[in-house]
Amino acid sequence: MAPRSFWKGYLRLSLVTCRVAMTPATTTNKKVRFNTINRATGNRVESRYVDETTGKPVKEQDQRKAYPIADDRMIVLEDEELEAVALESTRTIDIDSFIPRDDIGWIWLDTAHYLTPDDKIAEEAFSVIRDAMAATGTVGIARLVLYRRERAVMLEPRDKGIVVWTLRYGDEVRDGEQLSGIESSKPDPKALKLITKLIDERTQDWSPALVEDPVQKRLKQIIAAKKRKQKPAPAKKPTKSDTPDNVVSIMDALRRSVENEKKNQR
Repeated sequence: MAPRSFWKGYLRLSLVTCRVAMTPATTTNKKVRFNTINRATGNRVESRYVDETTGKPVKEQDQRKAYPIADDRMIVLEDEELEAVALESTRTIDIDSFIPRDDIGWIWLDTAHYLTPDDKIAEEAFSVIRDAMAATGTVGIARLVLYRRERAVMLEPRDKGIVVWTLRYGDEVRDGEQLSGIESSKPDPKALKLITKLIDERTQDWSPALVEDPVQKRLKQIIAAKKRKQKPAPAKKPTKSDTPDNVVSIMDALRRSVENEKKNQR
């Protein structure tokens, strides 16, 4: 079953406009979700905003955003003031620039969404914009309100559609050059050669099975066992081979690793 679109609007490039729809590119629907309950009564527990001094619940209409300027002072912002700084249009993706795709590193990418034409009339304009970006190796940059927040977004052509990536803001990304404790000296050529062999031995085609969540699988087993009113099987304890030893020589460790990989493939 195809996911429902959570956003509908327009994609615009200069005078070219078309209707589009957006769906999340990822999902958490298959994750095990829990309710918090009162163990004494078995009733579910609900979350509420309460006044930290009086302890009384605060109604939604009485809640306001505030910016702390001191331990005991805050500047209150009203809803109208917050709305005034938002984008004028929350329903138009207006591409204002194009960037070579390779210029944007992975660390800037936040959340992915699929963008598709919303009707037959929109398909031609949508396809022209998508294919032109693919042919030039570029991505489009725009701004959009998503999840009640103004975001910079990147539009990347992919297959028959376009992926809309929300981008992290400049002050959210730390400079990798500032990492401390990493020496700039070159590694031992022999060690590098052995690591390369190890990489070759372990190289395989990508499959979603490589990133399955073992914790979710175990949780589902426990829940299924409880449904049957059976005691779940005990979790596997780590064996001695699962625990890494203190290795004195990296060369010895690499040689043993390469030898083990060759044995496992026989």
